[in-house]
Amino acid sequence: MATAETARRGAEPGRGGGMFRALAGREYRLFWAGAFLSNAGTWMQTVAQSWLVLELTDSALWLGFDNFMATFPGLVLTLPGGVFADLFDRRRLLLLTQVGAGLSALALAALVAAGAVNIWAVLALTFWTGCCYAVSGPAYLAMTADLVERRDLPNAVALFTTQFQLSRVVGPLLAALTIRHFGLAGCFFANALSYVAVVAGLALMRPLKSGGRAGEEANDPGEGADGSEAGATAAEPEGAAAGGEGAGARRDWRGAWRDLLEGVAYVRTRPRVWLVLICSVVLSLLGTSYLVLLPVVSRDRFGWGESGLSLMMGVAGAGALCGALLVAHLGDINRKGRFVLGASLGTGLFVVGFGLAGWPALALALLFVVGCLRVCFYAVGSTLLQQLVSDRMRGRVMSMWILTFVGTMPFGSLLAGAAAVAYGERPTLAACGLVVALFVLWVALRRPQLREA
Repeated sequence: MATAETARRGAEPGRGGGMFRALAGREYRLFWAGAFLSNAGTWMQTVAQSWLVLELTDSALWLGFDNFMATFPGLVLTLPGGVFADLFDRRRLLLLTQVGAGLSALALAALVAAGAVNIWAVLALTFWTGCCYAVSGPAYLAMTADLVERRDLPNAVALFTTQFQLSRVVGPLLAALTIRHFGLAGCFFANALSYVAVVAGLALMRPLKSGGRAGEEANDPGEGADGSEAGATAAEPEGAAAGGEGAGARRDWRGAWRDLLEGVAYVRTRPRVWLVLICSVVLSLLGTSYLVLLPVVSRDRFGWGESGLSLMMGVAGAGALCGALLVAHLGDINRKGRFVLGASLGTGLFVVGFGLAGWPALALALLFVVGCLRVCFYAVGSTLLQQLVSDRMRGRVMSMWILTFVGTMPFGSLLAGAAAVAYGERPTLAACGLVVALFVLWVALRRPQLREA
């Protein structure tokens, strides 16, 4: 018999609905729709800002530095953000950070419209937005588990990835139209407006669970030190892993550092968890170099303008969307570890191909496949982690997951930009993809724990 909470939502998401069953819940629909509109605006700004930086500086190095400023805050703030996601109300935390990011987009729009923009203002606002994203990222991922039943979590994660990838298709296309009719400033104004959608959705929703309250421990699907499944365990009393203190003490700011160290120790004892994390580090450090260099590829390799950049970003987004839909269709995939390894290996190999491609049609086709494989890796990797960790540790582990790409992308962006200036964008992309492929092969052959996950 359906519970009262399920009845309030109008349907029980876990039954029926196929690949879209998680959307049967009202709260998840609000969350999904708000995030989609906001992300579409973000991708509009990404296209416009990349071209703006290229116009202001005419340098691949500055493109890399702008990406560095966007992602560097994650290196410092993502892990504390995971602690905040476990300690405080996730919905309120998201509301505050989304308002902050929206104000940043509005400020950049005003500067561009007034003709007062310079590279330093762009970098400063990029840094502020990066801070907002770094703090909110773990709460976004962890809150997915607050909105659906546990059995629907893989589907909810896949659908949330789908909306992000759909926005990667829609956003660049809207950017091309907006730039043509309203200029670069129009994209920044549109992004600022998009944050209204996500704030409204967050304000209206009422989560299934009170996310962020430590002490709501569920069964821990952990694993032994050798990587074998430990099986479901009894609920761990609050404070058992934190010195016997209750929820009130855990909300003490002085305990944040202890909570963070507890999360690190938790991951170290679970080989499958940290192997997924280390693969993500390498893929994010080197396998995303093509995103940084797309403006240079568009202008210098193929002689295209901002419309060409929008096309390339849209094609990459279309591939990512197909990957997300594929993961959602497959559902709870068996042998997720092998799937993660295959997707990351393929990403490296196809980045090599994209770096060497001289024909526009071939380059676009390879870009499509890279987008598909990357999102397959992140979607299945995220689901695998969520299923391997306990509810009490979810916020902290997901903050480490986010840190693997947010914390490494700053350095990957700088490396890609500097290498492109020194050696050219083609050798840079080929070398980055090759290193990714070789590393994944080493993990697959030498670390059987992940293959068996």
